[in-house]
Amino acid sequence: MDRTEQELDILEGISQILGDGLELTEVFQRAMAVLSDRLRIERAALVLWDDTTDQLRTAAAIGLSREEMQRGRYAPGEGVTGAVVASGQPRIIPDVRQFPEFLNRTGSRRIREGEGDGGPISFICVPVKDGDRIVGAISADKAFVDEATLAADARLLTIIAGSIGQTIRIHNLVQVEKDQMLAERQELLDNLHSKYKFDNIIGSSPAMMDVLATIAQVAVSRATVLLLGETGVGKELVAKAIHYNSDRREKALIRVNCGALSPQLLESELFGHVKGAFTGAVRDKVGRFEAAEGGTIFLDEIGTLDMQLQVKLLRVLQEREFERVGDHRTLRTNVRVIAATNLDLEEEIRKGTFREDLYYRLNVVTINIPPLRARREDIPKLIDFFLDRYNKENARNLRKISREVLNNLLRYPWPGNVRELENCVERAVVLSQGEDFTEDLLPLSIRLFAQQVRGDGQDESLEALAQNIAAHAIRNLAAEEGRIHELVIHEIERQLIIHALEYNGGVKTRTADFLGINRNTLNKKVKDLEITATDD
Repeated sequence: MDRTEQELDILEGISQILGDGLELTEVFQRAMAVLSDRLRIERAALVLWDDTTDQLRTAAAIGLSREEMQRGRYAPGEGVTGAVVASGQPRIIPDVRQFPEFLNRTGSRRIREGEGDGGPISFICVPVKDGDRIVGAISADKAFVDEATLAADARLLTIIAGSIGQTIRIHNLVQVEKDQMLAERQELLDNLHSKYKFDNIIGSSPAMMDVLATIAQVAVSRATVLLLGETGVGKELVAKAIHYNSDRREKALIRVNCGALSPQLLESELFGHVKGAFTGAVRDKVGRFEAAEGGTIFLDEIGTLDMQLQVKLLRVLQEREFERVGDHRTLRTNVRVIAATNLDLEEEIRKGTFREDLYYRLNVVTINIPPLRARREDIPKLIDFFLDRYNKENARNLRKISREVLNNLLRYPWPGNVRELENCVERAVVLSQGEDFTEDLLPLSIRLFAQQVRGDGQDESLEALAQNIAAHAIRNLAAEEGRIHELVIHEIERQLIIHALEYNGGVKTRTADFLGINRNTLNKKVKDLEITATDD
Protein backbone atom coordinates (compact mmCIF):
# COMPACT_ATOMS: atom_id res chain seq x y z
CA MET A 1 0.00 0.00 0.00
CA ASP A 2 1.52 3.34 -1.07
CA ARG A 3 1.48 6.45 1.09
CA THR A 4 -1.68 7.96 -0.46
CA GLU A 5 -3.68 4.76 -0.01
CA GLN A 6 -2.32 4.43 3.50
CA GLU A 7 -3.43 7.95 4.42
CA LEU A 8 -6.92 7.42 2.95
CA ASP A 9 -7.23 4.17 4.88
CA ILE A 10 -6.18 5.93 8.12
CA LEU A 11 -8.61 8.83 7.58
CA GLU A 12 -11.47 6.46 6.83
CA GLY A 13 -10.81 4.49 10.01
CA ILE A 14 -10.51 7.60 12.17
CA SER A 15 -13.67 9.14 10.65
CA GLN A 16 -15.59 6.02 11.63
CA ILE A 17 -14.20 6.21 15.17
CA LEU A 18 -15.13 9.88 15.53
CA GLY A 19 -18.66 9.13 14.35
CA ASP A 20 -19.26 6.54 17.05
CA GLY A 21 -20.20 9.25 19.55
CA LEU A 22 -18.02 7.92 22.37
CA GLU A 23 -16.40 9.96 25.11
CA LEU A 24 -13.78 12.37 23.80
CA THR A 25 -10.85 10.71 25.56
CA GLU A 26 -11.84 7.30 24.26
CA VAL A 27 -12.37 8.65 20.73
CA PHE A 28 -8.91 10.22 20.73
CA GLN A 29 -7.16 7.15 22.13
CA ARG A 30 -8.75 4.92 19.52
CA ALA A 31 -7.86 7.38 16.74
CA MET A 32 -4.26 7.67 17.90
CA ALA A 33 -4.05 3.90 18.24
CA VAL A 34 -4.76 3.71 14.49
CA LEU A 35 -1.91 6.16 13.81
CA SER A 36 0.40 4.29 16.13
CA ASP A 37 -0.33 1.05 14.35
CA ARG A 38 -0.07 2.41 10.80
CA LEU A 39 2.62 5.10 11.12
CA ARG A 40 4.62 3.68 14.05
CA ILE A 41 3.98 6.70 16.25
CA GLU A 42 5.44 6.04 19.70
CA ARG A 43 3.57 8.65 21.71
CA ALA A 44 0.65 10.97 21.03
CA ALA A 45 -1.26 13.36 23.26
CA LEU A 46 -4.34 15.57 23.15
CA VAL A 47 -3.76 18.73 25.18
CA LEU A 48 -6.82 20.92 25.97
CA TRP A 49 -7.27 24.29 27.63
CA ASP A 50 -8.61 24.02 31.18
CA ASP A 51 -10.60 27.12 32.24
CA THR A 52 -10.50 26.15 35.90
CA THR A 53 -6.67 26.20 36.12
CA ASP A 54 -5.86 28.52 33.16
CA GLN A 55 -3.48 25.86 31.89
CA LEU A 56 -3.16 23.34 29.12
CA ARG A 57 -3.54 19.81 30.42
CA THR A 58 -3.14 16.41 28.81
CA ALA A 59 -6.69 15.09 28.35
CA ALA A 60 -5.85 11.83 26.56
CA ALA A 61 -2.75 10.05 25.34
CA ILE A 62 -1.21 6.84 24.11
CA GLY A 63 2.30 5.76 25.06
CA LEU A 64 2.13 7.78 28.31
CA SER A 65 1.51 6.51 31.81
CA ARG A 66 -1.04 8.15 34.12
CA GLU A 67 1.76 9.87 36.04
CA GLU A 68 3.32 11.16 32.82
CA MET A 69 -0.04 12.53 31.70
CA GLN A 70 -0.41 14.32 35.05
CA ARG A 71 2.92 16.03 34.44
CA GLY A 72 1.81 17.15 30.98
CA ARG A 73 0.63 20.67 31.93
CA TYR A 74 1.70 23.90 30.23
CA ALA A 75 1.14 27.60 30.72
CA PRO A 76 0.17 29.63 27.61
CA GLY A 77 3.27 29.98 25.41
CA GLU A 78 5.29 27.54 27.49
CA GLY A 79 7.40 25.03 25.55
CA VAL A 80 6.58 23.82 22.05
CA THR A 81 3.01 22.82 22.92
CA GLY A 82 2.23 26.13 24.65
CA ALA A 83 3.72 28.08 21.73
CA VAL A 84 1.57 26.17 19.18
CA VAL A 85 -1.62 26.96 21.12
CA ALA A 86 -0.60 30.59 21.62
CA SER A 87 0.30 31.16 17.95
CA GLY A 88 -2.08 28.77 16.23
CA GLN A 89 0.79 27.60 14.02
CA PRO A 90 2.00 23.97 13.83
CA ARG A 91 5.58 23.05 14.74
CA ILE A 92 7.64 20.27 13.16
CA ILE A 93 10.90 19.30 14.88
CA PRO A 94 13.06 16.70 13.10
CA ASP A 95 15.26 16.01 16.16
CA VAL A 96 14.20 17.18 19.59
CA ARG A 97 17.76 16.67 20.85
CA GLN A 98 18.78 19.72 18.87
CA PHE A 99 15.85 21.85 20.06
CA PRO A 100 16.33 23.44 23.51
CA GLU A 101 12.73 24.75 23.64
CA PHE A 102 11.48 21.19 23.82
CA LEU A 103 10.72 20.68 27.53
CA ASN A 104 9.98 16.94 27.69
CA ARG A 105 7.60 17.92 30.50
CA THR A 106 6.14 14.42 30.76
CA GLY A 107 9.59 12.86 31.13
CA SER A 108 8.60 10.05 28.76
CA ARG A 109 11.34 10.55 26.14
CA ARG A 110 15.01 9.63 26.51
CA ILE A 111 16.48 12.56 24.68
CA ARG A 112 19.30 13.71 26.93
CA GLU A 113 22.88 12.67 26.67
CA GLY A 114 23.51 9.15 27.89
CA GLU A 115 19.82 8.15 27.64
CA GLY A 116 18.68 5.39 25.22
CA ASP A 117 20.43 4.77 21.94
CA GLY A 118 20.66 8.48 21.18
CA GLY A 119 18.69 8.16 17.89
CA PRO A 120 16.79 11.25 16.66
CA ILE A 121 13.14 11.62 17.73
CA SER A 122 10.96 13.81 15.55
CA PHE A 123 8.08 15.77 17.12
CA ILE A 124 4.96 17.19 15.50
CA CYS A 125 2.48 19.49 17.27
CA VAL A 126 -0.58 20.97 15.54
CA PRO A 127 -3.33 23.21 16.95
CA VAL A 128 -6.91 22.03 17.53
CA LYS A 129 -9.56 24.63 16.74
CA ASP A 130 -13.22 25.04 17.68
CA GLY A 131 -14.28 27.51 15.01
CA ASP A 132 -11.89 30.45 15.29
CA ARG A 133 -10.90 29.56 18.82
CA ILE A 134 -7.84 27.43 19.57
CA VAL A 135 -8.82 24.96 22.28
CA GLY A 136 -5.76 22.71 22.40
CA ALA A 137 -3.19 20.79 20.43
CA ILE A 138 -2.34 17.31 19.21
CA SER A 139 1.27 16.19 19.44
CA ALA A 140 2.98 13.03 18.25
CA ASP A 141 6.53 11.79 18.16
CA LYS A 142 8.28 8.93 16.38
CA ALA A 143 11.71 7.89 15.28
CA PHE A 144 12.98 10.21 12.55
CA VAL A 145 12.90 8.67 9.02
CA ASP A 146 13.35 11.53 6.58
CA GLU A 147 12.09 15.05 5.92
CA ALA A 148 9.50 13.98 3.34
CA THR A 149 7.92 11.43 5.66
CA LEU A 150 7.90 13.93 8.51
CA ALA A 151 6.13 16.54 6.33
CA ALA A 152 3.56 13.98 5.18
CA ASP A 153 2.93 12.92 8.79
CA ALA A 154 2.42 16.57 9.78
CA ARG A 155 -0.13 17.13 6.98
CA LEU A 156 -2.04 14.01 8.02
CA LEU A 157 -2.02 15.04 11.69
CA THR A 158 -3.34 18.49 10.73
CA ILE A 159 -6.31 16.91 8.93
CA ILE A 160 -6.98 14.67 11.92
CA ALA A 161 -6.77 17.70 14.26
CA GLY A 162 -9.53 19.35 12.22
CA SER A 163 -11.76 16.32 12.69
CA ILE A 164 -10.93 16.19 16.40
CA GLY A 165 -11.82 19.90 16.64
CA GLN A 166 -15.26 19.21 15.16
CA THR A 167 -15.73 16.33 17.60
CA ILE A 168 -14.77 18.59 20.52
CA ARG A 169 -17.27 21.19 19.30
CA ILE A 170 -20.08 18.61 19.11
CA HIS A 171 -19.21 17.20 22.52
CA ASN A 172 -19.19 20.69 24.04
CA LEU A 173 -22.60 21.49 22.52
CA VAL A 174 -23.99 18.18 23.79
CA GLN A 175 -22.55 18.85 27.24
CA VAL A 176 -24.08 22.34 27.30
CA GLU A 177 -27.48 20.90 26.35
CA LYS A 178 -27.07 18.16 28.93
CA ASP A 179 -26.19 20.69 31.64
CA GLN A 180 -29.19 22.83 30.64
CA MET A 181 -31.50 19.82 30.76
CA LEU A 182 -30.16 18.83 34.18
CA ALA A 183 -30.56 22.40 35.41
CA GLU A 184 -34.11 22.60 34.01
CA ARG A 185 -34.95 19.23 35.55
CA GLN A 186 -33.62 20.34 38.93
CA GLU A 187 -35.53 23.63 38.64
CA LEU A 188 -38.69 21.69 37.80
CA LEU A 189 -38.17 19.39 40.79
CA ASP A 190 -37.55 22.41 43.03
CA ASN A 191 -40.70 24.10 41.71
CA LEU A 192 -42.76 20.96 42.22
CA HIS A 193 -41.38 20.54 45.72
CA SER A 194 -42.18 24.18 46.44
CA LYS A 195 -45.64 23.93 44.85
CA TYR A 196 -46.59 20.87 46.87
CA LYS A 197 -45.15 21.92 50.20
CA PHE A 198 -47.52 21.13 53.04
CA ASP A 199 -48.09 24.81 53.80
CA ASN A 200 -49.28 25.31 50.20
CA ILE A 201 -52.27 23.05 50.80
CA ILE A 202 -55.01 25.52 51.66
CA GLY A 203 -56.72 24.71 54.92
CA SER A 204 -56.54 25.68 58.59
CA SER A 205 -59.68 23.93 59.78
CA PRO A 206 -59.22 21.22 62.43
CA ALA A 207 -60.17 18.54 59.90
CA MET A 208 -57.49 19.70 57.43
CA MET A 209 -54.88 20.17 60.14
CA ASP A 210 -55.32 16.48 61.00
CA VAL A 211 -54.84 15.61 57.32
CA LEU A 212 -51.70 17.74 57.03
CA ALA A 213 -50.22 16.23 60.18
CA THR A 214 -50.76 12.74 58.81
CA ILE A 215 -49.27 13.68 55.41
CA ALA A 216 -46.14 15.06 57.09
CA GLN A 217 -45.64 11.81 59.01
CA VAL A 218 -46.33 9.42 56.16
CA ALA A 219 -44.32 11.31 53.50
CA VAL A 220 -40.97 10.35 55.02
CA SER A 221 -41.92 6.67 55.24
CA ARG A 222 -42.27 4.00 52.56
CA ALA A 223 -45.75 2.94 53.66
CA THR A 224 -48.62 2.35 51.25
CA VAL A 225 -51.25 5.08 51.61
CA LEU A 226 -55.01 4.91 51.03
CA LEU A 227 -56.76 8.24 50.39
CA LEU A 228 -60.50 8.32 51.05
CA GLY A 229 -62.85 11.13 50.20
CA GLU A 230 -65.56 12.35 47.88
CA THR A 231 -64.91 13.39 44.30
CA GLY A 232 -63.22 16.76 44.12
CA VAL A 233 -61.78 16.96 47.64
CA GLY A 234 -58.16 16.99 46.40
CA LYS A 235 -56.94 13.41 46.68
CA GLU A 236 -54.45 13.85 43.83
CA LEU A 237 -53.09 17.03 45.44
CA VAL A 238 -52.47 15.08 48.65
CA ALA A 239 -50.78 12.27 46.69
CA LYS A 240 -48.44 14.80 45.05
CA ALA A 241 -47.67 16.39 48.40
CA ILE A 242 -46.70 12.99 49.81
CA HIS A 243 -44.48 12.17 46.81
CA TYR A 244 -42.71 15.52 46.46
CA ASN A 245 -41.93 15.64 50.18
CA SER A 246 -40.50 12.10 50.25
CA ASP A 247 -37.04 10.77 49.42
CA ARG A 248 -38.54 9.56 46.10
CA ARG A 249 -39.25 13.08 44.83
CA GLU A 250 -36.51 12.96 42.16
CA LYS A 251 -38.12 9.87 40.63
CA ALA A 252 -41.39 9.66 38.71
CA LEU A 253 -44.90 10.11 40.08
CA ILE A 254 -47.22 8.30 37.70
CA ARG A 255 -51.02 8.51 37.91
CA VAL A 256 -53.32 5.76 36.69
CA ASN A 257 -57.10 6.12 36.66
CA CYS A 258 -58.30 2.58 37.32
CA GLY A 259 -61.83 3.41 36.22
CA ALA A 260 -60.93 4.84 32.82
CA LEU A 261 -59.87 1.62 31.03
CA SER A 262 -61.23 -1.86 30.50
CA PRO A 263 -59.64 -4.61 32.66
CA GLN A 264 -57.60 -5.95 29.72
CA LEU A 265 -56.20 -2.55 28.76
CA LEU A 266 -55.61 -1.60 32.37
CA GLU A 267 -53.55 -4.75 33.00
CA SER A 268 -51.30 -3.88 30.06
CA GLU A 269 -51.14 -0.27 31.23
CA LEU A 270 -50.08 -1.26 34.74
CA PHE A 271 -47.73 -4.16 34.06
CA GLY A 272 -46.80 -3.79 30.37
CA HIS A 273 -46.87 -6.51 27.74
CA VAL A 274 -44.58 -8.35 25.33
CA LYS A 275 -44.87 -8.44 21.57
CA GLY A 276 -47.56 -10.89 20.43
CA ALA A 277 -49.25 -11.12 23.85
CA PHE A 278 -52.57 -10.22 22.22
CA THR A 279 -53.95 -8.81 18.99
CA GLY A 280 -52.39 -5.42 18.40
CA ALA A 281 -49.37 -6.03 20.62
CA VAL A 282 -46.85 -5.30 17.85
CA ARG A 283 -43.99 -4.42 20.21
CA ASP A 284 -42.97 -4.73 23.84
CA LYS A 285 -44.49 -2.13 26.13
CA VAL A 286 -43.21 -0.90 29.48
CA GLY A 287 -45.95 -0.74 32.12
CA ARG A 288 -46.58 2.03 34.62
CA PHE A 289 -44.98 0.07 37.47
CA GLU A 290 -41.74 -0.22 35.50
CA ALA A 291 -41.90 3.43 34.47
CA ALA A 292 -42.35 4.48 38.11
CA GLU A 293 -39.35 2.44 39.34
CA GLY A 294 -37.89 4.09 42.41
CA GLY A 295 -40.79 6.55 42.53
CA THR A 296 -44.51 6.53 43.27
CA ILE A 297 -47.58 5.23 41.45
CA PHE A 298 -50.93 6.85 42.23
CA LEU A 299 -53.85 4.49 41.62
CA ASP A 300 -56.96 6.65 41.45
CA GLU A 301 -60.44 5.12 41.69
CA ILE A 302 -58.97 1.91 43.11
CA GLY A 303 -62.45 0.77 44.14
CA THR A 304 -63.37 0.11 40.48
CA LEU A 305 -60.48 -2.33 39.91
CA ASP A 306 -61.44 -5.68 38.37
CA MET A 307 -61.23 -8.69 40.74
CA GLN A 308 -58.57 -10.43 38.62
CA LEU A 309 -56.42 -7.31 38.64
CA GLN A 310 -56.94 -7.00 42.38
CA VAL A 311 -55.17 -10.35 42.76
CA LYS A 312 -52.20 -9.14 40.69
CA LEU A 313 -52.01 -5.85 42.56
CA LEU A 314 -52.07 -7.74 45.85
CA ARG A 315 -49.03 -9.71 44.68
CA VAL A 316 -47.19 -6.49 43.81
CA LEU A 317 -47.89 -5.12 47.28
CA GLN A 318 -46.92 -8.35 49.04
CA GLU A 319 -44.03 -9.68 46.97
CA ARG A 320 -42.92 -6.55 45.05
CA GLU A 321 -42.94 -8.50 41.78
CA PHE A 322 -45.08 -8.99 38.66
CA GLU A 323 -44.99 -10.26 35.07
CA ARG A 324 -45.76 -8.39 31.88
CA VAL A 325 -48.80 -9.63 29.99
CA GLY A 326 -47.75 -12.61 27.89
CA ASP A 327 -44.34 -12.93 29.57
CA HIS A 328 -43.03 -15.64 31.91
CA ARG A 329 -40.21 -13.56 33.37
CA THR A 330 -40.77 -12.11 36.85
CA LEU A 331 -39.81 -8.47 37.34
CA ARG A 332 -38.98 -6.91 40.68
CA THR A 333 -40.30 -3.45 41.53
CA ASN A 334 -39.43 -0.72 43.98
CA VAL A 335 -42.47 1.53 43.78
CA ARG A 336 -44.52 3.19 46.47
CA VAL A 337 -48.27 2.81 46.02
CA ILE A 338 -50.75 5.56 46.87
CA ALA A 339 -54.34 4.53 46.19
CA ALA A 340 -57.49 6.66 46.27
CA THR A 341 -61.23 6.09 46.07
CA ASN A 342 -64.52 7.84 46.74
CA LEU A 343 -66.23 4.50 47.44
CA ASP A 344 -66.85 2.85 50.79
CA LEU A 345 -64.44 -0.09 50.41
CA GLU A 346 -65.84 -1.89 53.44
CA GLU A 347 -69.26 -1.78 51.79
CA GLU A 348 -67.67 -3.03 48.52
CA ILE A 349 -66.14 -5.94 50.46
CA ARG A 350 -69.57 -6.89 51.80
CA LYS A 351 -70.93 -6.75 48.24
CA GLY A 352 -68.13 -9.06 47.11
CA THR A 353 -66.68 -6.59 44.60
CA PHE A 354 -63.47 -5.83 46.50
CA ARG A 355 -61.01 -8.25 48.09
CA GLU A 356 -60.66 -7.97 51.83
CA ASP A 357 -56.97 -8.98 51.77
CA LEU A 358 -56.19 -6.24 49.23
CA TYR A 359 -58.08 -3.73 51.36
CA TYR A 360 -55.90 -4.48 54.37
CA ARG A 361 -52.75 -4.28 52.22
CA LEU A 362 -53.78 -0.86 50.95
CA ASN A 363 -55.04 0.28 54.33
CA VAL A 364 -51.60 0.64 55.94
CA VAL A 365 -52.08 4.38 56.41
CA THR A 366 -55.52 5.80 55.65
CA ILE A 367 -56.11 9.52 55.16
CA ASN A 368 -59.72 10.68 55.17
CA ILE A 369 -59.91 13.95 53.28
CA PRO A 370 -62.94 15.88 54.52
CA PRO A 371 -65.55 17.28 52.10
CA LEU A 372 -65.63 21.02 51.71
CA ARG A 373 -68.91 21.33 53.62
CA ALA A 374 -67.09 19.91 56.68
CA ARG A 375 -64.40 22.62 56.52
CA ARG A 376 -66.35 25.74 55.62
CA GLU A 377 -63.89 27.99 57.47
CA ASP A 378 -61.38 27.19 54.68
CA ILE A 379 -63.68 28.51 51.93
CA PRO A 380 -62.59 32.21 52.13
CA LYS A 381 -58.90 31.24 51.85
CA LEU A 382 -59.64 28.95 48.93
CA ILE A 383 -61.58 31.70 47.17
CA ASP A 384 -58.64 34.10 47.58
CA PHE A 385 -56.22 31.47 46.28
CA PHE A 386 -58.29 30.74 43.17
CA LEU A 387 -58.93 34.42 42.54
CA ASP A 388 -55.17 35.08 42.53
CA ARG A 389 -54.56 32.20 40.13
CA TYR A 390 -57.30 32.92 37.60
CA ASN A 391 -56.94 36.69 37.70
CA LYS A 392 -53.32 36.20 36.68
CA GLU A 393 -54.16 33.63 33.99
CA ASN A 394 -56.96 35.72 32.47
CA ALA A 395 -55.57 39.24 33.02
CA ARG A 396 -58.54 40.17 35.22
CA ASN A 397 -58.81 42.00 38.54
CA LEU A 398 -61.82 40.46 40.27
CA ARG A 399 -61.25 41.23 43.94
CA LYS A 400 -64.21 42.72 45.79
CA ILE A 401 -66.61 40.08 47.07
CA SER A 402 -69.68 41.25 48.94
CA ARG A 403 -70.72 39.83 52.29
CA GLU A 404 -73.93 38.48 50.74
CA VAL A 405 -72.09 36.58 47.98
CA LEU A 406 -69.56 35.21 50.47
CA ASN A 407 -72.38 34.05 52.76
CA ASN A 408 -74.01 32.28 49.82
CA LEU A 409 -70.73 30.50 49.08
CA LEU A 410 -70.31 29.59 52.74
CA ARG A 411 -73.84 28.14 53.00
CA TYR A 412 -73.78 26.19 49.72
CA PRO A 413 -73.25 22.41 50.31
CA TRP A 414 -70.60 22.01 47.55
CA PRO A 415 -71.40 18.49 46.33
CA GLY A 416 -68.42 18.80 43.95
CA ASN A 417 -66.17 19.98 46.79
CA VAL A 418 -63.00 22.01 46.14
CA ARG A 419 -63.08 21.24 42.42
CA GLU A 420 -66.57 22.76 42.17
CA LEU A 421 -65.46 25.83 44.12
CA GLU A 422 -62.46 26.25 41.82
CA ASN A 423 -64.67 26.02 38.73
CA CYS A 424 -67.06 28.54 40.29
CA VAL A 425 -64.29 31.08 40.90
CA GLU A 426 -62.75 30.54 37.46
CA ARG A 427 -66.15 31.12 35.84
CA ALA A 428 -66.63 34.33 37.81
CA VAL A 429 -63.18 35.63 36.81
CA VAL A 430 -63.70 34.87 33.12
CA LEU A 431 -67.13 36.55 33.06
CA SER A 432 -66.15 39.53 35.20
CA GLN A 433 -65.95 43.06 33.80
CA GLY A 434 -64.48 44.81 36.82
CA GLU A 435 -63.39 44.29 40.40
CA ASP A 436 -66.78 43.43 41.95
CA PHE A 437 -67.65 39.77 42.57
CA THR A 438 -71.44 39.97 42.20
CA GLU A 439 -74.07 37.28 42.54
CA ASP A 440 -74.78 37.17 38.79
CA LEU A 441 -71.25 35.76 38.27
CA LEU A 442 -72.16 32.64 40.27
CA PRO A 443 -73.32 29.41 38.57
CA LEU A 444 -77.10 28.90 38.34
CA SER A 445 -77.09 26.06 40.91
CA ILE A 446 -75.59 28.33 43.58
CA ARG A 447 -77.94 31.22 42.75
CA LEU A 448 -81.00 28.92 43.04
CA PHE A 449 -79.71 27.60 46.35
CA ALA A 450 -79.25 31.18 47.61
CA GLN A 451 -82.84 32.02 46.65
CA GLN A 452 -84.13 29.03 48.64
CA VAL A 453 -82.07 29.99 51.67
CA ARG A 454 -83.41 33.54 51.54
CA GLY A 455 -86.95 32.10 51.65
CA ASP A 456 -87.90 32.98 48.08
CA GLY A 457 -89.65 29.58 48.01
CA GLN A 458 -91.35 27.68 50.84
CA ASP A 459 -88.13 26.42 52.43
CA GLU A 460 -87.13 27.92 55.77
CA SER A 461 -83.56 29.16 56.11
CA LEU A 462 -81.28 27.55 58.65
CA GLU A 463 -81.01 30.78 60.56
CA ALA A 464 -84.79 31.15 60.81
CA LEU A 465 -85.16 27.52 61.82
CA ALA A 466 -82.63 27.97 64.62
CA GLN A 467 -84.45 31.08 65.82
CA ASN A 468 -87.76 29.17 66.00
CA ILE A 469 -86.16 26.28 67.91
CA ALA A 470 -84.51 28.64 70.40
CA ALA A 471 -87.74 30.59 70.98
CA HIS A 472 -89.72 27.35 71.43
CA ALA A 473 -87.14 26.07 73.95
CA ILE A 474 -87.27 29.29 76.01
CA ARG A 475 -91.09 29.27 76.11
CA ASN A 476 -91.60 25.60 76.89
CA LEU A 477 -88.58 24.53 78.95
CA ALA A 478 -88.55 27.25 81.59
CA ALA A 479 -89.11 24.59 84.25
CA GLU A 480 -85.79 22.97 83.24
CA GLU A 481 -83.76 26.02 84.10
CA GLY A 482 -80.06 25.14 84.27
CA ARG A 483 -80.43 22.23 81.80
CA ILE A 484 -82.02 23.96 78.79
CA HIS A 485 -78.83 24.06 76.71
CA GLU A 486 -78.06 20.40 77.41
CA LEU A 487 -81.59 19.23 76.60
CA VAL A 488 -81.96 21.24 73.37
CA ILE A 489 -78.53 20.34 71.97
CA HIS A 490 -79.03 16.68 72.95
CA GLU A 491 -82.36 16.43 71.16
CA ILE A 492 -81.29 18.41 68.08
CA GLU A 493 -78.19 16.23 67.67
CA ARG A 494 -80.25 13.07 68.21
CA GLN A 495 -82.86 14.00 65.61
CA LEU A 496 -80.20 15.19 63.17
CA ILE A 497 -78.39 11.84 63.31
CA ILE A 498 -81.64 9.85 63.07
CA HIS A 499 -82.74 11.72 59.95
CA ALA A 500 -79.24 11.63 58.43
CA LEU A 501 -79.12 7.84 58.87
CA GLU A 502 -82.52 7.54 57.20
CA TYR A 503 -81.41 9.82 54.35
CA ASN A 504 -78.28 7.71 53.73
CA GLY A 505 -79.97 4.32 53.91
CA GLY A 506 -78.59 3.50 57.35
CA VAL A 507 -74.97 3.36 56.06
CA LYS A 508 -72.86 4.84 58.85
CA THR A 509 -69.77 5.62 56.75
CA ARG A 510 -71.85 7.55 54.24
CA THR A 511 -73.78 9.25 57.06
CA ALA A 512 -70.54 10.32 58.78
CA ASP A 513 -69.29 11.87 55.53
CA PHE A 514 -72.68 13.49 54.97
CA LEU A 515 -72.57 15.10 58.40
CA GLY A 516 -68.87 15.92 58.11
CA ILE A 517 -67.78 13.92 61.18
CA ASN A 518 -65.52 10.93 61.74
CA ARG A 519 -67.19 7.50 61.63
CA ASN A 520 -65.87 6.64 65.12
CA THR A 521 -67.43 9.87 66.39
CA LEU A 522 -70.73 8.90 64.78
CA ASN A 523 -70.64 5.43 66.38
CA LYS A 524 -70.02 6.98 69.79
CA LYS A 525 -72.88 9.46 69.38
CA VAL A 526 -75.26 6.70 68.21
CA LYS A 527 -74.43 4.79 71.38
CA ASP A 528 -74.53 7.80 73.75
CA LEU A 529 -77.77 9.15 72.26
CA GLU A 530 -79.37 5.67 72.35
CA ILE A 531 -80.18 5.68 68.64
CA THR A 532 -81.19 2.40 67.04
CA ALA A 533 -79.07 1.83 63.94
CA THR A 534 -78.11 -1.20 61.87
CA ASP A 535 -74.42 -2.05 61.67
CA ASP A 536 -72.89 -1.48 58.21
